Amino acid sequence: MIPFNKPFLTGKEAHYIYQAVYSGKLSGNGMYTKKCQHYFEEHYGFKKALMTTSCTDALEMAAILCNIKPGDEVIAPSYTFVSTVLAFVRQGAKIVFCDSCKDNPNIDPEKIEALITPKTKVIVPVHYAGVACDMDKIMDIANRYDLLVVEDAAQAIDSYYKGKPLGSIGHLGCFSFHETKNIIAGEGGLLAINDDRFIRRSEIIWEKGTNRSEFFRGEVNKYGWVDTGSSFLPSELISAFLWAQIENMDMIQTRRKQIWIQYNDGLKKLESEKLFKLPNIPDYATNNAHMYYVVCKSLEERSALIKYLKEVGILSVFHYLSLHKSGFYTSHCDSRPSGLQKIVEVEDEKIVEGLDLPNCDRFADCLLRLPLFYELTDDEVAFVVNSINEFYRTYK
Repeated sequence: MIPFNKPFLTGKEAHYIYQAVYSGKLSGNGMYTKKCQHYFEEHYGFKKALMTTSCTDALEMAAILCNIKPGDEVIAPSYTFVSTVLAFVRQGAKIVFCDSCKDNPNIDPEKIEALITPKTKVIVPVHYAGVACDMDKIMDIANRYDLLVVEDAAQAIDSYYKGKPLGSIGHLGCFSFHETKNIIAGEGGLLAINDDRFIRRSEIIWEKGTNRSEFFRGEVNKYGWVDTGSSFLPSELISAFLWAQIENMDMIQTRRKQIWIQYNDGLKKLESEKLFKLPNIPDYATNNAHMYYVVCKSLEERSALIKYLKEVGILSVFHYLSLHKSGFYTSHCDSRPSGLQKIVEVEDEKIVEGLDLPNCDRFADCLLRLPLFYELTDDEVAFVVNSINEFYRTYK
């Protein structure tokens, strides 16, 4: 069976973890945490980079920094992972879902402005598959309405928009190093702070609401509880693991892009026959080869393709379900803005009425992700491509 994902190890992870263990500094913010953070600040130009235990934690820090209060509204895509919005819901926000673009799963910037109300505080673009949203349009809207922008760049490490690193354009950026990402730490994340006014407070929130970081730098003679916060700082072991990946990022990225191109070249003919759609990379975006996907014509077709590929020994997966149709969203009326949709009871089932996100729903029903990981061989990619071609020779 060709798995959907296989975590890649460079060979140095255990060695660096060993060094971290015997350094006597395990609780975080030690040598490897500082090395990782410095790398991201220097390489991508983030004003401040803070390692976190996950991208979810980075998003939760962002929601606190944005000073989200109950009743505030946050605009986000519905086709995304739950963490994108959950971080803001926990602060009491009402989520206003925006549709995806027609030709890619990213948030449609042309539909954002109509969703803005006096209660809107934040826009959360998600760079799906590591491909940039149209950030000029999004930042223009944010600047005109005095809104904050939090980039969910969970999938977007080492990807760019018009030459600018993703995660560096909005006020805040959030990254994931989960084992399914390009570079990994098992779990792990990063908060990038690009606005000076958030730098000092981000460290305090990161350190459980204390000014301990300032104390360790000798800036204050004692530290104490000065703000809200949580235990967002990860163990030094996470950063030690990640450092081995960072050292090999160019090698990892080169191989992933080779696999992506092999898929794309092998499946172009089926797209030209209008059997499905391949990923669309806008001119303003680069491709970090986080994933390769196809967009089938229907849910039934996708289900049949998944079944066929599994029968021949290939594990492929669908991705997100529409968040605006989730059980939590439809049962928690206080998490939605009034006036955009209503809940109706149909045979004891709660249905969202008046919320039309057709592109989001199409990707939820039709997008299929193919195996993509560093150790996937050319022969295995060719087998996946040939199997998909074989499926469409007979599928009607």
